[in-house]
Amino acid sequence: MGMKKATLSALAEPNRLRIVELLRDKPLTVGEIAMHLGLRQPQASKHLRVLSDAGLVEVQAIANRRIYKLRRQPFIELKTWLESFHHIWEERFDRLDDYLRELQVKEKKHHDKD
Repeated sequence: MGMKKATLSALAEPNRLRIVELLRDKPLTVGEIAMHLGLRQPQASKHLRVLSDAGLVEVQAIANRRIYKLRRQPFIELKTWLESFHHIWEERFDRLDDYLRELQVKEKKHHDKD
């Protein structure tokens, strides 16, 4: 499991990130996505293909319409990956707090000598 490089790479492009943000609200057709983002349909399709190849979106064909929606799993993996940093940050902040307290004690001792 874990983070896939393809996920971050796909999300790094601004239009693809905007597509993901649009699809967060509800599934949309290529035409709706293109209209919302002010893109031509072939451009939107190209971005959707990258998102699909990275496993971030899935497409459902209904009649002659292709409806795109987000897949949950890659975002669960992204959340888990980001949360793994939370523990590291908490530990570092705790160590920083300890260090700052230690400095304050040294500073107080230095002033008390004077």
